[in-house]
Amino acid sequence: MSTLNVLSTLVRRLDDSSLRDLNVIPWAAPVLSFGDVSQSKIATLGLNPSNREFVDVSGNELTGPERRFHTLSSLKLKRWSAAKDVHLEKILESCNSDFSGNPYDGWFKALDKLILGANVSYYGMFSSACHLDLVPYATACKWVELTSAQRNALLKSGGDALGRILRESPVELIVLNGQSVIENLQLVSGTVFNKQANPEWTLPLKESSGVTGYAYRGTLSQISGVSLGREISVLGFSHNIQSSYGVTTKVKTSIQEWITHSASEVLC
Repeated sequence: MSTLNVLSTLVRRLDDSSLRDLNVIPWAAPVLSFGDVSQSKIATLGLNPSNREFVDVSGNELTGPERRFHTLSSLKLKRWSAAKDVHLEKILESCNSDFSGNPYDGWFKALDKLILGANVSYYGMFSSACHLDLVPYATACKWVELTSAQRNALLKSGGDALGRILRESPVELIVLNGQSVIENLQLVSGTVFNKQANPEWTLPLKESSGVTGYAYRGTLSQISGVSLGREISVLGFSHNIQSSYGVTTKVKTSIQEWITHSASEVLC
């Protein structure tokens, strides 16, 4: 299945009222990728696109040069069922060119620093990294604020897309940002990754011995029943770089060094 076919399926689902019950932003286009996955050998993985990809701090839709991704209004559509190939191509182009436009640097710069040691980056003319999400739909609230039933339904409704995207891509390594991403990827892939505590990643806390950091390694061969056609290596760290309280510069540097060393072992 081509990327446009995958996108067409995801777009049509947005007209289904059941997605609105899952707090999906109904007028926001699905985000297949941040950056061009067809040119990437490493992909970082998150849960789902932030609402800040589509709205400002006041909740107003981003427009003009501030816009990152397409919406019904930007495509001049009244409903997603009216989308034609020309609209799908515009959505796909906005995904591929995200890091050369107005990327959400407040979120992505921290991750980019972690993968730079593997000689890849989201940014620049010759970028060879992208970001993917388990679910391609932005929600009006944060993932943790959704009910478990909503989260499971979202994984079911959009989870197959990730498998199809990866199957057609040159991605060799996926880097997982945070425990929630790790647990949900294990769930949809039916895979259990090797888990090992890393003392250098312990987050200091005054009232306890600290929060232990864990490193995960493994491989993927299928996601949500979709065969990837090969094995893709996986590296994960339990601390969410942007959200975990007390992630120090020292811990981030240690994670970066671990990714650099581990990536050199798995990349062709």
